[in-house]
Amino acid sequence: MKKCSRSAHHSLTELNITPLLDLAFVLLVIFIITTIPPVNDLDLKLPDATRHLKDPPRKANYISVQADGSLYLNKARVDNAAEMLQTLIGLREDDPDLNVIVRGDGKTKYQQIRAVLDICQQANVPKVDLATEPLN
Repeated sequence: MKKCSRSAHHSLTELNITPLLDLAFVLLVIFIITTIPPVNDLDLKLPDATRHLKDPPRKANYISVQADGSLYLNKARVDNAAEMLQTLIGLREDDPDLNVIVRGDGKTKYQQIRAVLDICQQANVPKVDLATEPLN
């Protein structure tokens, strides 16, 4: 008695590639449709791009505090805190985005630097930085 018929073995050994070809043709059609050809059929002279000039960087204002407590605003000596406050308020009215960098001598007491920072806060200066030297 035979266990398997000959026709059953014959159909299992053949590979049906018809679905694979159908898939390949569908993918080919999709790639053809979705690929956009470059448009070169019209001869156009496109305009040149212009360079947008950047705004000049804002000038930083420096407050220097010497070891003896003397104050300088942009290399001009300031006699007292009230004069410094009025000068900063005037600068802030001219430039609402005022930038101030506080530079203190290495031997300046922190109390003097703190007083300058308080003056900047009273004048509503939006940007205050402390200048330091990089370590060697």
